Amino acid sequence: MSNTSTPICFLSGDEALARCAWEAGLAFAAAYPGTPSTEILETLATYPEVNSQWSVNEKVAYEVAYAAAVAGVRSLYASKHVGINVAMDPLMTSAYMGVNAGFIVVTADDPGLHSSQNEQDNRLVARFAKLPLLEPSSPAEAKAFVPYAFELSEKFDTPVMIRLTTRIAHTKENVVTGERLEKAPRGFTPDPAKYIMVPKNAFNRHLVLEKRLLLLAEEAEKSPLNTVEMNDTTLGIITSSVSYLYAKEVFPKASFLKLGMSYPFPQKLMKDFASKVDKVLVIEELEPFIEEEVARLGIKHTAKHPSWRVGELRPEDMKPLADGKERVLEASTTRKPVMCAGCPHRGVYSVLKKLKLTVTGDIGCYTLGALPPLSAIQTCLCMGAGITMFEGFRKVLGKNVVGVIGDSTFVHSGLTGLVSAIYNLTKGVVIILDNSTTAMTGTQPNPSTGETIKGVPTKQLILEDLCKACGADNVDVISAYDTVGIETLMRQRLDENAFSVVIARTPCRLIHRAKHAQVCFNADKCKKCYLCLNVGCPALSKNENGLIDVDHSLCVGCYVCAASCKFDSLTRPKE
Repeated sequence: MSNTSTPICFLSGDEALARCAWEAGLAFAAAYPGTPSTEILETLATYPEVNSQWSVNEKVAYEVAYAAAVAGVRSLYASKHVGINVAMDPLMTSAYMGVNAGFIVVTADDPGLHSSQNEQDNRLVARFAKLPLLEPSSPAEAKAFVPYAFELSEKFDTPVMIRLTTRIAHTKENVVTGERLEKAPRGFTPDPAKYIMVPKNAFNRHLVLEKRLLLLAEEAEKSPLNTVEMNDTTLGIITSSVSYLYAKEVFPKASFLKLGMSYPFPQKLMKDFASKVDKVLVIEELEPFIEEEVARLGIKHTAKHPSWRVGELRPEDMKPLADGKERVLEASTTRKPVMCAGCPHRGVYSVLKKLKLTVTGDIGCYTLGALPPLSAIQTCLCMGAGITMFEGFRKVLGKNVVGVIGDSTFVHSGLTGLVSAIYNLTKGVVIILDNSTTAMTGTQPNPSTGETIKGVPTKQLILEDLCKACGADNVDVISAYDTVGIETLMRQRLDENAFSVVIARTPCRLIHRAKHAQVCFNADKCKKCYLCLNVGCPALSKNENGLIDVDHSLCVGCYVCAASCKFDSLTRPKE
């Protein structure tokens, strides 16, 4: 923070949005962690005035946050783009029902797939659900757009979607901060025709939604978030989000129509802008969302080649896109991600690979088990699919199939898959990799950790009790480092006509940093078979003499490599 009279903070887009939501009187917020949206809730949790919670999944988070808005306080839901998919059921109907106090829906999209399984464009969701869409282009704008979003929500009785992207969510900028504006709860007045979506009421609310959309379109025409910059009229660029900054950098003399409220489209404004420039160019990431509307309005424009629908844009992409060139994307050359040294998942995967099993995986850091040298996972679809894909595979391929899921993901959406598999008389083994945290998004707590987002102790969900209650025939708990025990247990359970759950429980190294005595290497016994390197630990490497080097700055003494060595070249230290 600066020493001037105006408080200035260096904030990311996530932090700026959260800060301004707090300033605007936000009272309740719910989410499920997912990059690039995670820091929104983590920031809000630092404000005592905001009741913040990690929900078990995005559908629950949406419903709880939306309910708080209907009950009368300003509320917020946040998730990454694929989290919106999980929340689609309540999202679509909430557009019919409307709100009471203001309700903001934050979607953090991930062009370029920095940490996601797809790069869907959730601007299409706003159009599909008929919700107003705001798109800031920077952290400072993310902060500035929030009070407008709340006012828009309350004025038009609608949820309002704010779309960030990874570059906006994680870029930092100096942001002017202010004081909190307390908003008195509005209270709740029962209104069955508005809030009970039986068919008759829903039909009438659909009529309300369509009328509202027309009013929102009029609002878009005069919205201060949609700005026109008339410069050289040879080229006029229609754009939004971070693409505006890139285009501004490369075409500084061009005229711009920047859409901050990008849905409903300000049709009159777009036509008027186009009439004042010689050439219209639409610049946007991913889908031709704006471009399709420009074409529908009959505006002659330069269309981007369909190849530009893949990947995020960069400043160096502006000119080739403007010239209508095809985009040629090279294979990624970024460093291969690896599990941390001492990661408890490594030992489990080394056993599954040794047993040559077909493994259906899930979303989490354990997804890295798909990469060489482990190469132990054959599928990874979405949250919870480690169990549901297992059920389908098992019924087609037979015995040698195992489902793998993490503890947080199991609570998120694995539980229903488990119930379905047991109910449908499925046999086989599901492994819950319980590392006692939501590790991939930054070690957030979840119901199985016994702690809330604010660090308050709460009821702890006991996974083994839950699995037994669901009807599992066997539930075993074992250390994820006990590779010998895991192999023995897996051989036993795979051979039985039963449904078994194995909980491999060892805390993530990021939350449990205590080191054991490091592994010992005996060069005289090394046969240079390099089986130890197949466990993929970054603490092990091969030196110029072909021998194994142990990086003692990384080794934490999990001894998974020692268990893989048949010649006692790598051993536990003697007592």
